Amino acid sequence: MNNTYPYPYSAAEARERNELSLWRESHKANIACRNAIEEAIRQNFDGMHLDKNCITPVLDEYGFKRTAWVLANTLHELKWDGRFSYANKHWAEKIYIPTDLNHNSDFVVRSHPAVLDGFVSFYRKAVQALNLFGAEHCVGDRAEQDYTGKVLVLSPDTLKESCWSQENQLWYAHDGFGCSPHTIGRSVRCTCLGDGEMTHWNRNEFIGVLDDKFLPEWAKPKLAELSAQEQTEALGGMSMK
Repeated sequence: MNNTYPYPYSAAEARERNELSLWRESHKANIACRNAIEEAIRQNFDGMHLDKNCITPVLDEYGFKRTAWVLANTLHELKWDGRFSYANKHWAEKIYIPTDLNHNSDFVVRSHPAVLDGFVSFYRKAVQALNLFGAEHCVGDRAEQDYTGKVLVLSPDTLKESCWSQENQLWYAHDGFGCSPHTIGRSVRCTCLGDGEMTHWNRNEFIGVLDDKFLPEWAKPKLAELSAQEQTEALGGMSMK
């Protein structure tokens, strides 16, 4: 698999950050991913139908993040084209692609738009099949919520793709300046409901607070254990005063 870091800034920003080498490597990988998409479509379109498995070799080689980057960039550049569905255009609009006037066109997929639209749909279905949590599973206004004692949803963008699972997304927030929406500190001390790992994440790495109705059965025992532990510690602290 191509493990080149998907660089998230434009060439101009990379120059300012003294990171042009990272941008160049990522840009080359974007172009290679575009070529792989075009080849997958060429080999799997029979003139009438596109084989739904055509997405697999591209994801195996370039992963979900870079493939999404290339596809979203293509739909941004070709947003005027009515052969792309509204749903796929709406999906692409939610993915930020930095304006890079001299380079964004380098990795626009050149396959027939109507066929490429099917490829984008296959990609979105592949992501949905992972059953990851998203903003639609969260409640409240993230900008105003106190995260203390809440189950938080970690963004997939923060995780390596090899760790993309619900078990790695759900974290119980203990404390930290980042729990409060209006403090300077961003760190949140939390425990993973999947494997019990305790670590710190930054507040902005979470999508939000999980809606209780989406809490999986497997997560409930660990959540109950952590909640009971905190209550015991709180009572212990009160008795010492």
